[in-house]
Amino acid sequence: MEKTLDQVTILFAGNSGDGIQLIGNQFTHTAAWMGNGVNTFPDFPAEIRAPHGTIAGVSGFQVHFGSVEISSPGDLCDVLVVMNAAALKKHLSNLKKYGIIIADNSGFIAKKVLLAGYPEEQNPLKKLSDYKIYKIDFLAQTRQLLKESPLSKKDKDTAKNMFALGFIYWLYNRPLDHTEQYLNKKFQGHAELLQANIQALKAGYHFGETSESFTERFTVGPAKMKPGLYRNITGNQALALGLIAACKKASLELFYASYPITPASDILHHLSRYKNFSVKTFQAEDEIAAITSAIGASYAGNLGVTATSGPGMALKQEGLGLALMLELPLVIINVQRGGPSTGLPTKTEQADLMQALHGRNGEAPMPVLAARSPAHCFQTIFHAVKIAIEHMTPVIVLSEGYLANGTEPWRFPQRSQLNNITPHRPKNHTGKPYQPYQRDTRGVRPWIVPGMIGYENRIGSLEKKHLSGDVSYDPKNHQLMIDLRQNKIDKIAESLPKQQIDTGMAEGKLLILSWGSTYGVIRAAIKQLLIDAYPVSHTHLEYLYPLPYGLKELISCFEKVLIPELNNGQLIHIIRDRFLIDAIPLNKVQGIPFTVAEIVEKVRQIIRYGPQKHKERNQNYNEKDYTNNNE
Repeated sequence: MEKTLDQVTILFAGNSGDGIQLIGNQFTHTAAWMGNGVNTFPDFPAEIRAPHGTIAGVSGFQVHFGSVEISSPGDLCDVLVVMNAAALKKHLSNLKKYGIIIADNSGFIAKKVLLAGYPEEQNPLKKLSDYKIYKIDFLAQTRQLLKESPLSKKDKDTAKNMFALGFIYWLYNRPLDHTEQYLNKKFQGHAELLQANIQALKAGYHFGETSESFTERFTVGPAKMKPGLYRNITGNQALALGLIAACKKASLELFYASYPITPASDILHHLSRYKNFSVKTFQAEDEIAAITSAIGASYAGNLGVTATSGPGMALKQEGLGLALMLELPLVIINVQRGGPSTGLPTKTEQADLMQALHGRNGEAPMPVLAARSPAHCFQTIFHAVKIAIEHMTPVIVLSEGYLANGTEPWRFPQRSQLNNITPHRPKNHTGKPYQPYQRDTRGVRPWIVPGMIGYENRIGSLEKKHLSGDVSYDPKNHQLMIDLRQNKIDKIAESLPKQQIDTGMAEGKLLILSWGSTYGVIRAAIKQLLIDAYPVSHTHLEYLYPLPYGLKELISCFEKVLIPELNNGQLIHIIRDRFLIDAIPLNKVQGIPFTVAEIVEKVRQIIRYGPQKHKERNQNYNEKDYTNNNE
């Protein structure tokens, strides 16, 4: 029997090394290829050799796909695929009641049950009565299938992940083509490995067809999207492509320098593949070398870019101040992770906002932008480059671990859809002594490249004399230069889009104000609340400094403001200080995103009298087109 569903959440879990991230990504790419809306949440240990069989060593990958708008990785999953007892223990609470458990029997022998921390030497699957449990011995099936293969025992056993993936493809009516193409490319030149993995993939699919234990299959249709060319993309991939696109629009070469750090390292990996677009990549010996070499590239006329995570940002602070004093374009990406110190390297967090805004000595204002989804990282970094180049300033872009590794469909933009980026070059030299800090009406000085005859000027980190750029210790000049640099950043707000309501009504009982990765889950929660006729609306900040115009007026139209953050409350301090309102916090610092249920529950606590079930309120529900999230 086949059943049609509008959305499904599957959680794959097993040992780090079981290939969980691989099969999760393959299922995701296949779903996107079939036109589904997709959102994912990879979760894996920080250790290179995480302890097998223990909860600390569990790697997970949650994928939410459907024929409707998908803006979050889902709350509770419909299907939990577990390779061992530890994966079950860690993630059972993430499964819906009466949900499906697909378990690899080989991961539930007595030794592995005890290693997972269960109190008794007994298979925990036998105690679960509120779920549909299907026990399949992926390992035994794979070993039997590959018994004649010349591969090592380890390589044969590793192929069990393909058997599991093939079965899930059968369960949800997914084709094998996309994964077969991937395997052909991955194992090119390794015929035995290629044959073994494709055999296992097909065997898992056929197992579903021939087994009498499974009487139900599921179908999920494509989502309604605008016509165009789409690809599945991670946040780090989107950042890389956005940087290249922006440099092409500005007719500049890109110089990217970084020191390896989770979860930002992949940006370097992606950009290193695009040398044909005049991209130069440099793996520096430390964070300080990375940012100062990027500053040097901008001084030489390229666009300098560097990326890191929270600990690396702490080391880059002096370099940030140097770039600001020089008034050169520079883009700094912080892919935030759990802190403080080295904290939780593979877990997501939003705790670096105050660091981005104030983490420098002296009065050193610089624009700060934050991406809201994996696909939106492209748009965010493109705008950041435009601001950096056209306003001659370093710009900080905040991403997060969840966005960096998570995926969603992204529609390729046409070149004509991307804004032009115009470097602010000096005008024709008149022969008069050149004033390198002569500013235009926006307070922006020209970008002078070494070797330009007649434009020689002094450079350095000491305070500049107004106009000439000579070193100056004059108190009044210092005050003037501080004010001029601040005024330049303030004027950027004039070029930003006016803040608007994303979902809901223009005025009412409660406004949810968000930033960063909380966007998608809040959007999903708002949809649910509006269906229940709760008087609640949502607006999302992409520009955190300077704040966009219209925010004050928008906030004033609501009785209360709720600010959910994956930190202990940072944006809320800025909003309270700037607008003198007693905003309500909702904070979570667990290394994982909010769930829709957490947002909904908080709103219900605030609006205690319950929903106003009036048809006219539902009629005012203003849901944006699905693809607006991804452009």
